[in-house]
Amino acid sequence: MVSETGEQLGIMPPKEALKIAIAKGLDLVEVAATARPPVCKIMDIGRFKYEQSKREREARKKQRIINIKEVKLRPNIEDHDFETKTKNAIRFLEDGDKVKVTIMFRGRELSHPELGRELLARVAVLVKELASVEKDAKLEGKNMTMILTPKQN
Repeated sequence: MVSETGEQLGIMPPKEALKIAIAKGLDLVEVAATARPPVCKIMDIGRFKYEQSKREREARKKQRIINIKEVKLRPNIEDHDFETKTKNAIRFLEDGDKVKVTIMFRGRELSHPELGRELLARVAVLVKELASVEKDAKLEGKNMTMILTPKQN
């Protein structure tokens, strides 16, 4: 049993602990149920719940949700379009999101997968300061994909 000031009151029966808590106008709260013997503390239950929810809110604020953004390219993309798509990928990486770079092949373009690999290699070189390649270029059906992960500072 622990008092409201944090002072150890020793091991006692629950009825006696409850009498002490009621006499002080506070509640008896079981803090560590798995401990042997269970640890109880005299405190205001409303304040305890408020502080606990406050800690949970702080923990949620510090969590970062990582999204996967996708940038789609074609094997015979023009230079300006390629630069624009790469700028978008860089912006996504700076925001802390993963980027999936997809090259979409159509018809006979599929017989030249090396064009797609070269394009993905160019993207990887341009973003190497910000990102590392999580999943290398892989042909899946008519699409070739590569996943980039932002580097941790």
